[in-house]
Amino acid sequence: MKTHLWPAFINVIKRDVVPALGCTEPVSVALAAAIAMEQLPLHERNITHIDVRVSPNLMKNGIGVMVPGTGMAGLAIASAVGALAGNSQAKLEVLKDITPDNVKQAKALLDANKVTVNVADVTNILYAKVSIYNQAHCATVTIADSHTQVISIELDGVTVFEASPNEQKVVEISNSPFSDAGVQDIFDFATNAPITDIQFIEQAYELNNALSCEGLKGQYGLEIGATFQRNIDRGLLSGGLLTDVLLRTAAASDARMGGAMKPAMSNSGSGNQGIAATMPVVVVADFVNADNEHLIRALILSHLMAIYIKSYQNKLSALCGATTASMGAVSGITWLLGGNVEQISAAICSMIGDITGIICDGAKASCAMKVSSAAGSAVKSALMALDGIRVTGNEGIVADDVDTTIRNLSALANGAMTHTDIQILDIMINK
Repeated sequence: MKTHLWPAFINVIKRDVVPALGCTEPVSVALAAAIAMEQLPLHERNITHIDVRVSPNLMKNGIGVMVPGTGMAGLAIASAVGALAGNSQAKLEVLKDITPDNVKQAKALLDANKVTVNVADVTNILYAKVSIYNQAHCATVTIADSHTQVISIELDGVTVFEASPNEQKVVEISNSPFSDAGVQDIFDFATNAPITDIQFIEQAYELNNALSCEGLKGQYGLEIGATFQRNIDRGLLSGGLLTDVLLRTAAASDARMGGAMKPAMSNSGSGNQGIAATMPVVVVADFVNADNEHLIRALILSHLMAIYIKSYQNKLSALCGATTASMGAVSGITWLLGGNVEQISAAICSMIGDITGIICDGAKASCAMKVSSAAGSAVKSALMALDGIRVTGNEGIVADDVDTTIRNLSALANGAMTHTDIQILDIMINK
């Protein structure tokens, strides 16, 4: 076993699995606005204009998603409420302290046409530049390449902070622990690491399960989870493992995409990916009456596998991230049901043969449908693998080897699907 990689595995999980309140693209804009507002003198914070410029991918994920606590969707309200009441120290939970009065003031800025949002001409996949003006000053903050990475701060045209080239550089796969690791190494770590070293992942259960409960009791988004529950109550659906996975996973996404004021535990910069990597595993653990240690190991396996698969892809793309996160979940599910690393590998390959090509057409309420579809594929693929059945290396982009199959998936996401991304944004903007 490559135990020398284990500290790096723990570090990457702690970096990429963090609480986030709301969809992380609007939140990134809100964070930039909050930091920009802090640059203005305290007695001169009467906003006259907010100018927001974002990358095409960030625009795609910010157009239609609800901003927590506001009852509104979009980047304009995110920037306005972030400027007025954002807590920059809270990072991806920047909006956790907003009040109804803050929201009222933010909406007044929008009603007065004091907020503009445009697509920036940049090559960065993830990019947000927010400029806040008052009568005497202008403060500008730019975030790029990750949702919380500030690369520059300007006040009245003068740069007061600029990240060094090394700080701006996105971590490449060659510099990550995965350059010398694969599915086997992740499995070895998750199933053998000291439990005290990985117990922190239990917070993913706590946060995402709370979101799931909220989604079932409130009217959020498309109410996918609640729809399943209503139809179980009507007798049109039966209960059981598959239904419970779909119901509880979708409900968490419903709440998150519907603007619930509860954080999700994210994965790879996405709350939905965090939900997809968590809730199916939690439901299966409940179903088999797993003890706490098995739940923790299954969650670590799921989240690290999801990070591993996503690490070969662009941060944002035309490929739905919930699908790749669910490939992490299938690892935890298969292990909880008694599977070994070969069966986990088979299940991942089957999922890649099943749901590759589900597009990301922006963050929105219907993401909960894709989350539930991916969760369903995870259950199906795990059960197939346990019976010795998998999509073979002779079919489509699937190879005999799981790590090669993962790279094939990423080649598709980073290659041909970049053109798909352009077409998706064009359709969305011109509807």
